[in-house]
Amino acid sequence: MSKEKAILTLLQGCNSLKRLRKIHAHVIVSGLHHHVAIANKLLNFCAISVSGSLAYAQLLFHQTEFPQTEAWNSIIRGFAQSSSPIDAIVFYNQMVWDSFSMRDTFTFSFVLKACERIKAERKCKEVHGTVIRCGYDADVIVCTNLVKCYSAMGSVYIARQVFDKMPARDLVAWNAMISCFSQQGLHQEALQTYNQMRSENVDIDGFTLVGLISSCAHLGALNIGVQMHRFARENGLDQSLYVGNALIDMYAKCGSLDQAILIFDRMQRKDIFTWNSMIVGYGVHGRGSEAIYCFQQMLEARIQPNSITFLGLLCGCSHQGLVQEGVKYFNLMSSKFRLRPEVKHYGCLVDLYGRAGKLEKALEIVSNSSHNDSVLWRTLLGSCKIHKNVTIGEIAMNRLFELGATSAGDCILLATIYAGENDKAGVSRMRKMIKSQGIKTTPGWSWIEIGEQVHKFVVDDKSNRYSIEVYEKLREVIYQASFFGYVGDESVSSLDVLSTIETLKTSCTYHSEKLAIAFGLARTADGTQIRIVKNLRVCRDCHSFIKAVSVAFNREIIVRDRVRFHHFKGGKCSCNDYW
Repeated sequence: MSKEKAILTLLQGCNSLKRLRKIHAHVIVSGLHHHVAIANKLLNFCAISVSGSLAYAQLLFHQTEFPQTEAWNSIIRGFAQSSSPIDAIVFYNQMVWDSFSMRDTFTFSFVLKACERIKAERKCKEVHGTVIRCGYDADVIVCTNLVKCYSAMGSVYIARQVFDKMPARDLVAWNAMISCFSQQGLHQEALQTYNQMRSENVDIDGFTLVGLISSCAHLGALNIGVQMHRFARENGLDQSLYVGNALIDMYAKCGSLDQAILIFDRMQRKDIFTWNSMIVGYGVHGRGSEAIYCFQQMLEARIQPNSITFLGLLCGCSHQGLVQEGVKYFNLMSSKFRLRPEVKHYGCLVDLYGRAGKLEKALEIVSNSSHNDSVLWRTLLGSCKIHKNVTIGEIAMNRLFELGATSAGDCILLATIYAGENDKAGVSRMRKMIKSQGIKTTPGWSWIEIGEQVHKFVVDDKSNRYSIEVYEKLREVIYQASFFGYVGDESVSSLDVLSTIETLKTSCTYHSEKLAIAFGLARTADGTQIRIVKNLRVCRDCHSFIKAVSVAFNREIIVRDRVRFHHFKGGKCSCNDYW
């Protein structure tokens, strides 16, 4: 065996920097430090091995007289996956000016990874132009990395263009596109991409599954999620920790908490994400006592909680009215687990006191908090609406105004409080504030899944292609609900700058969840469960309406609003009217 082959064999089995230094010394003594294959092997180990050293890699690289493509790729790759990805771009720029080496698939892929990590959109577009000029715009690996890079920048449209122009797409490319949509909150587009995959007979793997299940969770698309679960089970993917965690999250967010518990109990291995998904699931379903019990089990399993764990706990305590327990766990965050409460944790604490009617204490918490955040004052204002407290509501509104964070929703909340007190002047002031400051309202929308399709309805929506059918059905539903105690809320529940009393009542009548429920009743068989996802908190009128509908039509109706889940059945709600 020649010296060169012997050294290359030694490098193949090298597993530490100390051993590599000895081999490097032997290379120098043997006069082989200019041998291209040996130099590249040394550099590659230092640049990308977990036992390597980027500093030593740079030393080796700068000692190379005329570095070839492989050497450039090693140093660019090493920095692209390091804590300093900007240096990968620096080396790439040097390579561009080097006349002895040509860029290839790996060069472009590694520099795009660096651009993705530091969100260098301008550089990404520059590299994209070079990719086209060099004829790599049909390369599946390069194009997949372009999709990932543009996705990280939030440039979904360009990512989709790159994806659509690919002459051939492998599973990694499909996964990148689905992940792009999912990360940008375009969950319906993610599921549509999956349908396109199926039409092209592309098999999915665990990565695809996790992305799709996550999209089902956000959309509340339980039927499609169940299909994903079945596929996972049939292909042995349900044993994956990541798939299991995604399934727990999906079932909990789709209102099927019992199924989430079943999967959780069957999982042989659980990590912090598993426990958090379960605790948060209990929390948003208003089952605070069970969230606490799950937390205790988590500690017994020697899993260290994090900030998400306590958000789930505090949420559960708030929705169940467990004030003492909630305060206890809020204090435990810092005293026992050395976790600093964030704005969301303080928001939960304010909500905890506010829901329980302890508005003075909630005001004290917000006033003394180091987080002078609009979220806290808005939470307090919401509690004032529940308990019809004008004084503290006005304090919260004034602070929001001082922070420059006043929204139409805030004006509507305070106007509702004024309306409850029959303060017409107060309602008028809120209307003028919206009009004078040009504050835009956030339109309420609701999703409902029928079969394998998710339908979206917007408040007072007449543009939906099913609108004639829906409005006719809703009039019938309201009529039937009236026999079971439903009376439309006369108070201000929606405020528009041009509103009259009549249009206010109309807006309340045609809230998005009412439209979605009417559609669900029209399109599903008797006894079928109806599930709704809503972007805003359900109003008191709609809450009363859905309770009456559940008994009038003998349906279980599950509504996931911005705050929590409501399970309506037999004229009652799981929140016990405490929300």
